[in-house]
This record gives sequence, C-alpha cells and structure tokens, in this order.
Amino acid sequence: MKTLKSLILSLLFAGLSCSMSEAEEKQKVISPAAVTILHTCDFHGRHMPFRVVSEDATSQTGNPQKPENRFGKEGRIGGFEALASAVERVRQKQGEQNVLLVHAGDTFSDDLLGNLTQGEAVIRMMNAVGYDYMALGNHDFDYGVEQTRHLQKLAGFPLRGANIIEQETNQSFLGKPFHIFSVGKVKIAVLALGYHNTDQTTAPKNIQGLRFVNGIETARRYVPELRRQGDVVVILSHQGTAVDKLLAREVDGIDLIIGGHSHDRLHPAITVNGTKIVQAMSDTAALGEVRVSLVDGQVVKIEDELHMLWAKDYSHPKMATLIADIRQPHRQKLEEVIGMAKTLIPRKYKHESPFDVLVADLLRQETGAEVALLPGVGYGITLPQGAVTREDLYTLLPHPAKLATFTLTGQQIHDVLEQSATNQEAENPLDRVGGLIQNSGMTWTLDWAAQQGKRVRDVQVNAVQLDRNKSYRVASHSGMLNGIHRYDELRDAEEVKVSEESIVDIVERHFQRSESIVAPQPTNITLIPKAR
Repeated sequence: MKTLKSLILSLLFAGLSCSMSEAEEKQKVISPAAVTILHTCDFHGRHMPFRVVSEDATSQTGNPQKPENRFGKEGRIGGFEALASAVERVRQKQGEQNVLLVHAGDTFSDDLLGNLTQGEAVIRMMNAVGYDYMALGNHDFDYGVEQTRHLQKLAGFPLRGANIIEQETNQSFLGKPFHIFSVGKVKIAVLALGYHNTDQTTAPKNIQGLRFVNGIETARRYVPELRRQGDVVVILSHQGTAVDKLLAREVDGIDLIIGGHSHDRLHPAITVNGTKIVQAMSDTAALGEVRVSLVDGQVVKIEDELHMLWAKDYSHPKMATLIADIRQPHRQKLEEVIGMAKTLIPRKYKHESPFDVLVADLLRQETGAEVALLPGVGYGITLPQGAVTREDLYTLLPHPAKLATFTLTGQQIHDVLEQSATNQEAENPLDRVGGLIQNSGMTWTLDWAAQQGKRVRDVQVNAVQLDRNKSYRVASHSGMLNGIHRYDELRDAEEVKVSEESIVDIVERHFQRSESIVAPQPTNITLIPKAR
C-alpha cells in the first residue's frame, strides 16, 4: 500500500513538475527583456575637457550652419573623466551585465598626445572605461597598419571593420568581422564597418596591404547571419550619416545603426526603413544611450538619449589620476604656451574656415606663391581666445605634412575647385569625401544651385580673372600631392618642391613671433545655397 501511495505521489509531483516547467518556459518566452547600448564616436584623440561657446567649438560639432549641433551655452565639455563618470552612472542604474559600450571610430590620433604615444594613450583610457567593441575609422590608420595591429594587442576589446580587407589573405582586417554579445538575456549581433574612402583621406603608406570596400555590400552579405544569431542586429558604422541612411534603405533586417565620421548629433534617433540611426557628435562631447526592449526575442521599442558631458556635472577621480599619469612624461611639451589669440580661431568643414585661411596665408607668405590650397578636414577644436598651447594647435594640425610648392594651370585649379564641390554633393553618398577646399590669394563663387561640373565661377587670383592656360605657383602640403579627396589634378603638378619643414612648425613659429593672432575674416569664397 505504501509502495502504491509513493508511486501515486511520485506521478503527481512529476506532473506538477512538468506543468511548472512548462509554465516557467512559457513565462520565460513571453517575459520582456531590455538592454542598454552606450555609444561614442570620433574622439580624434580628445581626452581633456575643452571650452566651447554657444555656436562653435569644433569643425563640425557646434557648427553654426548645423543648428542641431549647437552647444547652446558656454562652458567646458568632454574628456575621459566625464565620459568614465557618465558610463559608470548608467551601468549602476541599468546593471553592468545589461550594458554594452561601443565606439564608432576615429579614435586615438589627430592629437599631440596621440602622436607622442602613437595612439596608446587613448587605448589605455578606453580600457579603463571598459569598452566592448570599436569600429575602425579612417584616422585609425594614421600611424600605419602595423601600429594599428599593435594597438589591437593592447586593447581589451576588438577593433574591427568588416569591409577593411587584407589583400594577402582576402579576409577582414584583425579577425572575425562581427561579434555576438550576450548582454543580460539578449544576444546583440554587432557588425563594424570602416570608411570606404579611407584611401582618399590618408597617405598610401599608412594603409599598405589593405583594401577598403563598399560597406553596404558588406552589410548585405553579413546581416542575414547576424539576424540568425542575434536578437538585436546593430551596425557600428564609420561611414557618415548620408551613407548610413542609404544602408538602412538598401539592407533589411538592421535594428540599429550607430554612426560616426560625420560628427552629427542624431538625437532623437532618425528612422529609415524601420532602422533607427543614432550618432553622438565627436571629441568626447557626448555619450549616447540606446535602450532596446524585447518581447519573445523580438525588438518592440528602441529609445535613445544623449548625455552632454559638461565637465562641471561629472567627476571620476580614478580616471583623472590615470589621465594625469599618462600625460605626465609629456606635460611640458603639451602645455607650453606658444602664443596668444586675440579672438577665437575656429575651423569650419563645409564653409570657409578662419583657421585654414590663416594657415594658407602663412604658406603664401613663406613661399611667395600666388595661391595656397588646403583640404577641408573635419577634426579639430576652435583655438581659444587668450593663451594657445602647443596641444591646442595640434588638435588642428596633428599630421606631419610637409610644406610643398608646385605649379598648376588655371584649368587644373578650376578642376580642383569643381572636385571639391562634387566631393560634398555627389549624387551617390558613397562618393562624398572631405570638406570644402580652403585657399589664400584667390576668390571664387560656389553656386550649389548650378549643375554639377558648373558650380564654380568668378575665379580670380589676386583680383585678376583666372587664366585657364596660365601656370600659377601654388603652396600646399605633401598630403595634397598624394591626391587626397580625389584631387587628382595635384598628382599632375609640375615643378614640385617638398620642404623638410612641416606645416605645423611654420604655424607654431608664427604664433611664437606674433604679439597676438586674430582670426581672418573669411572673404575668399562666396557660397550660393540651393533654393528651398
């Protein structure tokens, strides 16, 4: 009898156990889940807070021609101390196991400390913050491929670009092109994409042995696999917002694109073809936060927030100590005052740039050239009014480009100006590269309403109409001679002379010799906007 009773109880408990397991499994399936993805982009080596004014601070972030990027007030912003503090707050609030931290490229160069440590300084800081993944931007090869490999060995997280291909192996650079993260109970599949036009933005020696291919085609290849393996599919993209929108339109199955390269303030997120696109400005000025909610393994909601990293609002003593320790061997060189600025001296990216006009004027004075040409570049922080340190200057001129002079015909100069227009307004976003070319000794009009190839007119050199058959002596730098930003006409320059002196040395000497520097008033370029 006892045996029969025991058997009945065993069967009863087994049934209850089975029912409970089924209920638990059902509850598990329908139970909602949530994860947080924190994101940054385009540090460009910036690790210290910097002062901003309401409408201008960096070449793209805070550009007054982009109202959505304005800072809106004055103050000190950014730096790794504020960043570390902001990340720590979110992890404490959401639970560290539920948070993923990623960076969308252009990370450790374009900065004097970056140059002095060959990128190691920022990697050490990122390790301390606890980054999980990083896309390789075009400037992440500024110290050469082998140094990028070395920095990967130092980094506690993968540096990747699925569309960056090693020619010898035909495989993605540095390893597996995507990663599946288990964050809480959610699997997040992340594919990193580099800048497809990197070969147009750096010296050939820096990317020797690599090919940069179409990121959209690369995503089309990998997204189906990401969809099979992950609950959330994320593209970490250093392609710029225009290309990210195209990517979202052309490739289905992407939940979220975290962007970089164009330094945009994309908050609230924009939605294209059901894909959310976000971007967190640049220069450690902001930390993006994306909260993804899922039910039954399906994304049901994506919310985003942007934390502006005003220095007064954040403190992190441990990070402050690490930064001080890293800077200590280089402090004298970094912080030496090299001159005084009577006014703010900003850089602009797609408009005439006061800082670059100043540099172009100096190159003409140094060489006696009739014209000076410089590329439009998108990194750098406005030089402050008052004392200017060597570190300040190197945020705008970080690369060892040498002074160069050569001759171009008037036709070649005209073609370079037209190429600058095409670079920014190419019909295919994948063909866009670089900012507005900067110059001295020349005035011209760029009519955005005109037909492509006929946008440039009224070109004058020293107040005389450009003669397309005449040869002109031009000053620039060695990078331009490589034909960056598709300025192929410069590859055909004649009477080329390259000095041993770098551009930054010339500018630093000018600051040291001058009582104070005033920002030039941009008057060389007239821009006619498209009709609205």
